[in-house]
Amino acid sequence: MTSAPDAPWLRTVADEVRSFDRSSTAERVAELLRHRVIEGDLPPGTRLSEEQLVEVLRVSRNTLREAFRLLTHEGLLVHHLHRGVFVPELDEDDLVDLYRLRRTIECDVVRRLQRLEPARLRPLHDDVAAGEDAARRGDWPAVGTANMRFHQHLVALAGSRRLDETAARLLAELRLAFSAVAEPRRLYEPYVSRNRGLLDLLVAGECERAAKELEDYLHDSEAELLAAHRERPRS
Repeated sequence: MTSAPDAPWLRTVADEVRSFDRSSTAERVAELLRHRVIEGDLPPGTRLSEEQLVEVLRVSRNTLREAFRLLTHEGLLVHHLHRGVFVPELDEDDLVDLYRLRRTIECDVVRRLQRLEPARLRPLHDDVAAGEDAARRGDWPAVGTANMRFHQHLVALAGSRRLDETAARLLAELRLAFSAVAEPRRLYEPYVSRNRGLLDLLVAGECERAAKELEDYLHDSEAELLAAHRERPRS
């Protein structure tokens, strides 16, 4: 799969690049591309063109290649000799490993929370509302994006830069797994109401109960995703 010069995600990148200065590092470029993965704009099989990205990002080839190297180390890109750089597909072992890490991070964050000020929960309210609105419209990729943001903001309640960075990489890989499934509604629909339920528990200050619900939620999500992957036709 290749990206046309006028692909929507490239136009988004072009808009975003205007917000950072010309001294931006490879890490900043990698962050921008990682965010596109989380948003679902770069599904498995997408080929990233150096020529397009050098022009859109207005960075050197060396800077772009260093960003590619960073994202390859994170498992978000893969280099195929004589073919170029691609967004990879994940296998079942990857999925099991990702969910093990999700449970470790997300459940621990929620379990350690104290009663939160309403303002700190505002991003989660916005994410839940966005997911519910997208579900009413039947826009399941948008439901998936709202769900990714919900879990990012959930981890952000810990107030840890390192956890935020780890969660961003983890959720980007997870979005690749979701993108590979043909029926996004099957994966996302049950968790629209479950996100609302988690948020209600946090608003009520019932953090231990929310952590237990989140653990069950992630086990169910893992099982559903694995089942969907096993049902995929094999080439």
